[in-house]
Amino acid sequence: MESGQLVAVFGAYGHTGRFVVAELRERGFVPVLSGRDADRLRASASESGLEARPASVDDPASLDRALAGAAAVINCAGPFAVTAAPVIEAALRGGIPYVDVAAEIEANVDTFAHFTDRARATGAVIVPAMAFFGGLGDLLATAAMGDWTAADEAHIAYGLSGWHPTDGTRASGVVSRERRNGRRVRYANGQLEYRTDNPPILKWPFPDPMGTRAVVGEFTMADVVTIPSHLSIPDVCTYMAIEAAEELSARDTPAPAAVDGHGRSAQTFLVDVVVRSGGTERRAVASGQDIYAVTAPLVVEAVERIVTGRTRTVGVASAGEIFDAPDFLRALSSHIALDLRP
Repeated sequence: MESGQLVAVFGAYGHTGRFVVAELRERGFVPVLSGRDADRLRASASESGLEARPASVDDPASLDRALAGAAAVINCAGPFAVTAAPVIEAALRGGIPYVDVAAEIEANVDTFAHFTDRARATGAVIVPAMAFFGGLGDLLATAAMGDWTAADEAHIAYGLSGWHPTDGTRASGVVSRERRNGRRVRYANGQLEYRTDNPPILKWPFPDPMGTRAVVGEFTMADVVTIPSHLSIPDVCTYMAIEAAEELSARDTPAPAAVDGHGRSAQTFLVDVVVRSGGTERRAVASGQDIYAVTAPLVVEAVERIVTGRTRTVGVASAGEIFDAPDFLRALSSHIALDLRP
């Protein structure tokens, strides 16, 4: 694509932000680098030759300057409990679409709660959690549903080979734990439930070649916000390979290290989504490399479809609602291997 359109990237110098900037350039967009750390922003601009526009979430005028002339904004800067609302407000003032990569459950709930009516009334487009967690699971669940209008339950099992978290992931986790007062969360009976007991340890039958593995049950991710936002499924449960969960919680786990020319880590993933209705089961599976790197084609594909009018609704919408889920997933075939069996 040779659009030449400007796309502002807030948090452009972060781990995921760098992947997003590279993907935008590869697709013919012109990224505008923005963020709160002026020194890191200048360094990224110097390396890339791109324009840098420092901005603070406490300074609306600086955000307006950062988004000026852009066709859309991608927010890659966590914790999203702090950044999402101010950047969304700036996007609404500028009349441009907003997309973020938030994995924070409560931050995504806030986006739907606070902006749905305003965005729908003005025809604005706001897509939260357009990332590995939240966006990918929602697209897979939507594709698996096929012609079903409702299901009894959805299960999203994450078979990660490991999880070396970024500084941003750790910072967002701290904010989420504080907001929950140390409790864990699950989605059951059509609502979020906060609990103080330990999550169950279960076995999940991943497709070959991974096979059955131990997982942490009710390891709740942003899918419990995105999927129920548009699909009639009262019980949504997510699972995490126990090795990855343990690495994430360990304080001494290092940050991801690049092993190829694209900057990807050696981590691999397999996402197994099962939806059930009565005695019938449908499944969708995706696999690939590096959960942070794969977020870039997910979010940039979303922006490309929004700015070219390939959307199904307006307002605050998750990936599965606003896009044609099977078509979107197939467009990522160079990044994600798919097995869709609706």
